[in-house]
Formats: sequence, C-alpha cells, structure tokens
Amino acid sequence: MKKFKFLNISRYRKLRYSSNNFTKNPYIVFLPGFMSDIEGKKPNFFRSFANKKKIGFLAIEYSGHGKSSGKFIKGNISLWTADTKKLIKKIVKKNKFLIIGSSMGAWIALNQFKYFKSQIVGMLGIGSAPEFLDRLMWKKFPKKVKNEIIKKGIAIINHGVKTKYQYPISHQLIKDGRKNKVFSKKIFMKIQISMFHGKKDEIVPVSFSRKVLSIFKKANKKLVIMKNGDHSLSDTKSLKKMKNELARIIKNIS
Repeated sequence: MKKFKFLNISRYRKLRYSSNNFTKNPYIVFLPGFMSDIEGKKPNFFRSFANKKKIGFLAIEYSGHGKSSGKFIKGNISLWTADTKKLIKKIVKKNKFLIIGSSMGAWIALNQFKYFKSQIVGMLGIGSAPEFLDRLMWKKFPKKVKNEIIKKGIAIINHGVKTKYQYPISHQLIKDGRKNKVFSKKIFMKIQISMFHGKKDEIVPVSFSRKVLSIFKKANKKLVIMKNGDHSLSDTKSLKKMKNELARIIKNIS
C-alpha cells in the first residue's frame, strides 16, 4: 500500500494525499497548516491511529504545498478549500468523517461545513488560525511592508520570535482571505468540537481557538490548553492527549 498517492485534478494539476485501505466510519480527515506538507509527525500519528482503529483516513496536501502541483504564491484560501472539497468527495465519498485542522487547516476545515454538513461528525483544532492573514499578518504589518505587497504583489515575511518562519505573502492571498471570513458564521450542529492550543504558542493566540468554539452554538465544546505546548503541538504529550480525545469522540458517535 503506497503511503502517498496523487489525484489528477486536470492534465496539469495533481494533489498529493495520504490514505489507508479502511472504509469504516467515521473517517479521519487531516488538514495541515500554511506551507506544511503531509510528511510530518501529526499526519503520520493520526494515520497510525486510524489504522489501529481500522477506520478510514485521509491527509491532504493543498496546491503549491509539499509535492502537490502548483506555485504556492498563486494559491489562496478559496483554492485550498476547493482542493480539500475535491479530495474528500473522491476518497471519503458519502461516509461520515471527523475533521482535524492544524493552524490554517482549521480555517479550511470550517469552510467544509457548507459542503459536508450532514457528514461531519466532529472537529479537532490544533493551534487553530482562521482569518490569520488579516488579523495576525496584514493588520500588524508595518506600512512599508504593506506598500511593498501592494506595489510588488508580494513580500517575504519573517514571522515568530524564537522560531523564525519565512512566508511569501501575496496581495491576492490577503484579499482572498477577506472573502473567507468565518468568525461571523453560526453553526448549529450538535457535534463534538475540541480545540487544542499551546500556552506557549507565539504564532497564534489562544483566543483564536476560543473564537472557533464560539461559532458552534449547539455543539459539545472543549478547549484544551497545553501548558508547555508551542504552535505545532507535535510533541509526544500533546499527540497522546489528542489521540485520547479522538478516541473519546469516536466512541461517543459510534
């Protein structure tokens, strides 16, 4: 069984993904963060968990990420949302699924509720960062950087204090992000929504996970703050706690 596969979107476009051979409900769908791929600790960990539970699994690599085709600077939230929708329809089909969103992946996950409301049975967020492009980037950029993005169409941004991240931020990406606002939405589904956030996250404040929970008006909601956790939450203790939470959610919906 190949660990990574490709879905041909068109003659020139293909998306890389990871899945297993199980088709039992509920699937686990993992959505990575901004500029992340599906070769890291978290997708491997959740795939292993799904295999042990003998349930379906899907991890998605958006256009311009990892080994999926396309240029990163031409991608945006709308495109990556559409990529995710296509792969879920192709692999998960009509099955129920529990969606996991890491950082930006939580934003993409929230966008899937309008397409798969009857199929999504729960959500787990990891350092959730919906609307980060405007709230955490654009609004905090110095005027000089904003002018560079507007005039040149793109700028390379250094983000983070202890851990430095370099992001190519395009003007079209910022503008598209504003078209994908989610914090003003209301979702009335009676499902389990669990947010995990590191107390030492220097990239995204814990308040973002709280904002995600506020979207869901009738859900069974839970916020887990990892005392020594960073933005990634890829450490053994965090992953084990997330695994236990997933097992609990799956047991309650089975």
